[in-house]
Amino acid sequence: MNTHTIKHFIFILLVILLWIPILLFADNFTPKENQEINTATQGLFAKTKSFSVDFTNIKETEYSFPLPVGKATATTRGLEILTLKGDAVKAMFPGTVRLSRNLPSHGNVIVIRHNNGLETVYGGNSQNLVKVGDRVKAGQTIAIVGTQAENAEKGRLLFEIMVNGCNINPQTLIQINGHKLYKHIYKFTNRDKSVEIEIEDNEEDAIDNADSPVDMEREFTSQEQCIVSAKTPGLFDNSNTITINFAEYEDNDWCYPLIGSHVISDYGGKRRHSGVDLKTKPNDDIHAAFTGRVRFAKSYAGYGNVIVIRHASGLETLYSHNSKNLVKVGDWVKAGQVIALTGRTGRATTEHCHFEIRINGKAYNPALIFNHAQRKLKRVKLIANKNGKISVSSVK
Repeated sequence: MNTHTIKHFIFILLVILLWIPILLFADNFTPKENQEINTATQGLFAKTKSFSVDFTNIKETEYSFPLPVGKATATTRGLEILTLKGDAVKAMFPGTVRLSRNLPSHGNVIVIRHNNGLETVYGGNSQNLVKVGDRVKAGQTIAIVGTQAENAEKGRLLFEIMVNGCNINPQTLIQINGHKLYKHIYKFTNRDKSVEIEIEDNEEDAIDNADSPVDMEREFTSQEQCIVSAKTPGLFDNSNTITINFAEYEDNDWCYPLIGSHVISDYGGKRRHSGVDLKTKPNDDIHAAFTGRVRFAKSYAGYGNVIVIRHASGLETLYSHNSKNLVKVGDWVKAGQVIALTGRTGRATTEHCHFEIRINGKAYNPALIFNHAQRKLKRVKLIANKNGKISVSSVK
């Protein structure tokens, strides 16, 4: 072997030695991170026990719903999103692929680690299109959706959001009906084996809370937790009237309680019906009409399984005959969040959602604020006084 050949061999060897650590650790993920879905993010809480993510000014290019035309429902771990066979699965945020493999629990699954500290999981794919270490953009196609076990012609995605290996409820961040992110600043705090999520106040929130006629932080009394028609303490302490301008509500501030439904029984009539009955199919998703806090959630006389949500405006909404309640007293819920499933518990002859609006314990016609034919919120201003009288006027 001559000198030139030796030098050439040494050069090649040096190149190989230099590239080995790059090839092994280019993605900076440990072998465990490449193999397991629920694993802690190295260094995430090393310097501080909490971090914040600001979604108030997120750009359209920085976010995508995983299946833009899909219909999402809640599961114990996240969301099941149904769509068309062969649909493209999109990355929610920009990030780096941490895991891309087949696992018994999720089938073909992808985990993406994002720069904001979150991780997203996309399971049940028919085909993964990215590999570990790939950098992806929000909205980039990363997989082809898998199919439903009961119908091979329909697509299904199992979607989850994690922080430090802990699953968090996607509905805390996403309005699953409208596929939009809630415009909030979220604080994530490490609690050893779990992660606590808080919405941090900003100036706009402070103004809204100051103007609210209801103390939303106050603990509910035993009467409020036991009686559907309980009055709202302090509602008229500072004024003889309250005003709710629904014309100022944005798309993510409201949701029709039963999407795709039709009315089978109106408010009032001979039987003095206290609400409106909406029907689709058994065990369909019932959504919170507005953001608020659950005041009542249990079985109650003819209502069957019922939920009452108190809203900062002074309004309360009621949803009953549910086959299953998915929230409990004290829970904060977002407009559009799935809170129950349609059923026929209590006095009911068919599966449906009985929906009411109440102010200070008194029921009013939901058609005052909702157009049931179009399933939309009306552009109206509602004024209610302490004697129970209300007036509603259109707002142009």
